[in-house]
Amino acid sequence: MVEKIKALFLKYKELILYVFFGGLTTVVSWGSYFLLTELAHAHYQAAQWISWVCAVVFAFVVNKLFVFEDKDTSKRGLFRQIWQFVSVRIASGVVESALLFVMVDLIHIGDGISKIVVSVVTVILNYVASKLLIFRKQSNEEKRA
Repeated sequence: MVEKIKALFLKYKELILYVFFGGLTTVVSWGSYFLLTELAHAHYQAAQWISWVCAVVFAFVVNKLFVFEDKDTSKRGLFRQIWQFVSVRIASGVVESALLFVMVDLIHIGDGISKIVVSVVTVILNYVASKLLIFRKQSNEEKRA
């Protein structure tokens, strides 16, 4: 039984780690968001972007090191990854803000519930982009280029 669980973990390790660290990234994002809105009384959009920056920095580090176990430490490779990661996160951050605006200001759903719903969409978009674009396993030809 233990061997079957271990085999399943190894088979789905990347996805399991992405969900785990995605959960921690969500805690960073939501934690900073709610601290800013509830304790600092920041406007929800300002809090959204500050929490976004905190989450992006955290997510890049854990995705690179633990989820996708990327070993590229070259300046070129790191620049490419950071550029792509931030670009994708900017796009998903814009989607997140737009969806929050629609849900909070137009539909009048509470910002807390809206933040939760919108985060699900964002997690899916970010995983697909990270897996297929940013931390993809490069072929030998791509490594030489």
